[in-house]
Amino acid sequence: MMRVDEAVGVVLSHSETLGVEEVNAGEALGRVLAERALSTEPLPPFRASMMDGYAVVAADGVGKYPVINRIAAGDAPTGAIRAGQVAYITTGSPVPDGADAVVKIEDTDGVYSHNSEVAVKILKAVKPGQSIRDIGSDITPGEVLIDAHEEVTSAEIGLLAMTGVTTVKTFRQPVVGVLSTGTELVAPFAPTPPGKIRDSNRPMLLSLLASWKVKTLDLGICGDQKDALENTLRQAFEKVDVLITSGGVSMGDHDLIKPLLEQIGTVHFGRLFMKPGKPTTFATVLVDGKKKLVFALPGNPVSSFTTCHLLVRPALKKMQGYPDSKCRHTQVYATLSHSVRLDPERPEFHRATVVWDAKTHKLVATSTGRQVSSRLLSCRHANVLLSLPTGTDIREGDAVPALLLDDTFEAVAHATSPAPAPRKEAPAASTQTPAVVKTFRAGILTISDRVSRGDATDLSGPAMADVLAHVKRVKIDVIRSAVVPDEVDAIQKVVTEWTDADHVDLILTSGGTGFSPRDVTPEAIKAILHKEIPGFVIAMLESSLKITTKAMLSRPVAGIRARTLIVTLPGKPKAVLENLSAIEDVLPHALHLVRDEPHEHHRASPQLLYT
Repeated sequence: MMRVDEAVGVVLSHSETLGVEEVNAGEALGRVLAERALSTEPLPPFRASMMDGYAVVAADGVGKYPVINRIAAGDAPTGAIRAGQVAYITTGSPVPDGADAVVKIEDTDGVYSHNSEVAVKILKAVKPGQSIRDIGSDITPGEVLIDAHEEVTSAEIGLLAMTGVTTVKTFRQPVVGVLSTGTELVAPFAPTPPGKIRDSNRPMLLSLLASWKVKTLDLGICGDQKDALENTLRQAFEKVDVLITSGGVSMGDHDLIKPLLEQIGTVHFGRLFMKPGKPTTFATVLVDGKKKLVFALPGNPVSSFTTCHLLVRPALKKMQGYPDSKCRHTQVYATLSHSVRLDPERPEFHRATVVWDAKTHKLVATSTGRQVSSRLLSCRHANVLLSLPTGTDIREGDAVPALLLDDTFEAVAHATSPAPAPRKEAPAASTQTPAVVKTFRAGILTISDRVSRGDATDLSGPAMADVLAHVKRVKIDVIRSAVVPDEVDAIQKVVTEWTDADHVDLILTSGGTGFSPRDVTPEAIKAILHKEIPGFVIAMLESSLKITTKAMLSRPVAGIRARTLIVTLPGKPKAVLENLSAIEDVLPHALHLVRDEPHEHHRASPQLLYT
């Protein structure tokens, strides 16, 4: 079974944008730009007053001056003033020629004749330029309004309108079809004859997709008949970019989806190490040279809801044009308001509601109740999925990772990460301060043509993750994982994204370090390093040579880019473990040094003091 983070990497490796289209700026809300939008004119387009008051010649100073004009917002600029003259002006109005400052009305005293203002006393001198917005002071011609790969929000709509940009180029929205399968299903909201149940997955998924700003296609219900189901799938592929099915992916005689996908396409995974959603299947199908993504979700409503969030959402964001760093769910840490029983065999994505506790300045998570996969009530009010490990239970007050289902708490993501260590009861007589365990963020990259095509299962990725989970003296969270083919551009794209945008502390790669023509990992990584670390390379080679002389055929690389430590490893899981064991003890010290923060050196290893 495949881990969920690995499955997300597989899904993203097969997701790509669908071309570019030009849309009216007023209809671009929620779209992602394919090209940056630039201002074509200055803003303000004229010198504008920032105050209600009087346009003056600053050098005139304090005194009594005749009011020769009155200018309101929307008036075309007319006339000019000379020294010894002023013009009444309102906020946002064009400043007349000759004036070089505005005196706010509070610093003046009007002089009236027959109820008409004829002059004004300037009570406070001003400096040239005071209270005037110069032409282009807010936005200059050619300035970037929205960058490529950025989402258009309401603020950006205002910017486009303000600067007269009428159209923008965006990535084409994917068309997503939703099909429910199962002879037991009847239409939503319809009466239920004996033995039948209403189709709840389809309206739920269609509504969820609509909230994600994608085009949807309701494909209805198809019974468990092979020929009819195959015909429905083939017809759907002609209309959609992504197909989501629910039901028919388990192990029963009438579960036909997976065999059909194996027949007409390529299945990349069909079992996940998770709860709920174990039988979730992901496949690709080529139709007239175009790749169609297929997510075959389980029939239980909660499983469909959960796996759609975890797997479909990242794929759609990638297809919509978001950068890789924005495609995965934001992870925060939340404190449990109560104890939670864990599943002893599979990690669980537990539906919960988090709220911000103003007193403790923490997110607090509360379960939505009984977590069986048929109970859709457990998704009501859920705004996170708690990522719970296997085990027995977690106590009230412990901090657990939580994946945000919406953007409500995105702003506090950094405030709640890294996670505080679980509470440990100190001995009653102890007065020692508990050690603070530093948390580092890691990315795991599997480099393999066969794995990226789906012809082989990634075994080295889990091996790397397992070693990092057991590194002593620090906590290393794997927040990114991906699979790429043995191609320099593909390798460099992921690594630079993780270092420059995601700012991970550590990247481990596996594969592509040998002698074959397709082994290009060393060349790809060396070209983007800022510093090399030959000591790591020597240690890994020496350790491996004690096991096999064939280790001399490996070409490992280790180095630093920005503040990220990067280490390349062989492709075989056994070799991954052997190489990592050689540097595991020094890894915490190295991570601290790269991050450039003070820490205690490992007393038992004086050699670690050398940097």
